[in-house]
Amino acid sequence: MRVLKINKRVKHSRQKKRAKAIVLLSGGIDSAVALAIAKKKGFFTEALVLDYGQRHKKEIKSALRIAKSMGSRCTVLKFIFPWKNSSLLDKNKKIPKSRSFKKIALSIPSTYVPARNLIFLSLALSFAESEKAKAIFIGAHSEDYSGYPDCRKEFFDSFKKTAYVGTKYGKNIQIHTPLLGMNKKEIINFGIRLKVPLQFTWSCYMGDKKPCLACDSCLFRARAFGELGLKDPAYAAS
Repeated sequence: MRVLKINKRVKHSRQKKRAKAIVLLSGGIDSAVALAIAKKKGFFTEALVLDYGQRHKKEIKSALRIAKSMGSRCTVLKFIFPWKNSSLLDKNKKIPKSRSFKKIALSIPSTYVPARNLIFLSLALSFAESEKAKAIFIGAHSEDYSGYPDCRKEFFDSFKKTAYVGTKYGKNIQIHTPLLGMNKKEIINFGIRLKVPLQFTWSCYMGDKKPCLACDSCLFRARAFGELGLKDPAYAAS
């Protein structure tokens, strides 16, 4: 049995006393924009980065870099999913590549980690309650609906009810899903307006030196930047 442990907590610039928000930060564009939104709303932000045994650590390094760049305190929580039925957890399983967007929308991909957002939000809720935080932010959005069942509005509405009745302090914690009705193009555009350091973000399911440009996450990212007529700033930074 593996024990959860906080193995890193990074403090940054002091901020005046104000309401705290826990932001689930993965190192990708969506969570980075969610962090920017939390800061724009005036919260003191604590980024929660989860090291759960994923294929590579590059996204964790990206998350730490983003948190530092945006002046957010950061906690890394390390634990391991002991099961290996997801290609994000098992390097022996192939990551789907070069799929059409139509095919991506038809089924739940092998990169699905069972109940991941349920587990992540539960950890964030426990952390938020212990810290007396007023809010939790998560960067789930519309393009994940078809592929990931725990990215739907119905799921988040249900979790909010669970948080309210299942915890002592949960009724005082708001759970924010500010990107839920947006697609990747809209999120990137919003991130640019909020001056999010997109050059530090990492979306690729692979952990190579450069993005693979073929996994589902890379395809959505490339299409969005293409639709905006912009070059992806992460290529130069990776």
